[in-house]
Amino acid sequence: MVALIVLIGVTSWGLNHKVLAADNKRAPAAAIAVKATTTTVKQQNVPIYRAGIGTVTAAASVTVKARIDGQLDRVGFTEGQDVKAGQMLARIDPRTLEAQLAQVVAQKAKDQAQLENARVDLQRYTSLIAEDAATKQQLDTQTALVAQLVAAVQTDNAQINYAQVQLGFTTVNAPISGRVGARLVDPGNIVHATDANGLVVINQIDPIAVVFTLPEDAFQDINRALNASTRPPIVEAYSREGNELLGKGDLVLLNNQIDTTTGTVSLKGSFPNPRHMLWPGQYVNVRLLLGIRTQALTVPAAVVQRSQDGSYAYVVDADGKTVQSVPIQVAQIQDGLAVIDKGLTAGQRVVVDGQYKLKPGATIVEATHAATPVDAAAADVRAQK
Repeated sequence: MVALIVLIGVTSWGLNHKVLAADNKRAPAAAIAVKATTTTVKQQNVPIYRAGIGTVTAAASVTVKARIDGQLDRVGFTEGQDVKAGQMLARIDPRTLEAQLAQVVAQKAKDQAQLENARVDLQRYTSLIAEDAATKQQLDTQTALVAQLVAAVQTDNAQINYAQVQLGFTTVNAPISGRVGARLVDPGNIVHATDANGLVVINQIDPIAVVFTLPEDAFQDINRALNASTRPPIVEAYSREGNELLGKGDLVLLNNQIDTTTGTVSLKGSFPNPRHMLWPGQYVNVRLLLGIRTQALTVPAAVVQRSQDGSYAYVVDADGKTVQSVPIQVAQIQDGLAVIDKGLTAGQRVVVDGQYKLKPGATIVEATHAATPVDAAAADVRAQK
């Protein structure tokens, strides 16, 4: 029994010794095969912009109203139609104003006839007074009568002009080019110049405007961009998902004050909109392009790591296997791209994924290469040898 127990113990010790030896052989291989994804530091032109959220508004919006009272005879537009400036939109019954115009025209004819007769009499009185056949008072009275009738004719001309203007108001024309909305009054209704709603609303949508806000700390950057170029900064409008460019325009307004309640400054961009990609009331993501950073060093934003000492990145040594922690200075991060001011050079290989497994001096293997089944099996064979 004692011999049997000793034999079992020796056998167990031998098996454990072999397992430990095998584990010790595998340990160095496991330390080498740290999976990581790398990329190279690139040098390229990077746009500098500020991003915000904006609202699309019509470049101009007009509520078309009747300027006189009367019955709406007919409407000359279709709801949702594009109209041109000067196009007839509606017509109001003109008969009352036509009668008023005819009345003042007749009054002018009457006053004109009286004026002609008074002028003839004035000529007679002028001749008679030279022959002492008329008195000075008669001449003065006739002269005053002529002046009075001249003024009456002038008044008649003014009344005719006024009546013609009023008659012209019976035709309602589009004041601007744009798209009409829903018809607010149907033919047959009595309309008034004091109606609040009007007949229809016209919105100018080509060009169209986008109003947006940016934090007040962006003001100095915007101001420098405005002073650095004679051309206004470019404004880009994207869909709310942020991946579709809806329009590109120019900055037309930097508001003259900062809103102290929100700490923002309002801006407006003007966009050509021939395909109507932008629509009044639509919310969009806005990018205000302030310049171009030429030949900047760029890496994916995931390369940048942060610690208590600042930002750093894992840089692959010349042997292509060992990594070192290098302090870096980041100028900006936007659209998943980091612009590096200091710490890296173009062409260097840096780790973009798998940094949590690394420490300075560690060796790496590309994750995509190490993940293949064939290479994984070969690595196991090498470890066993």
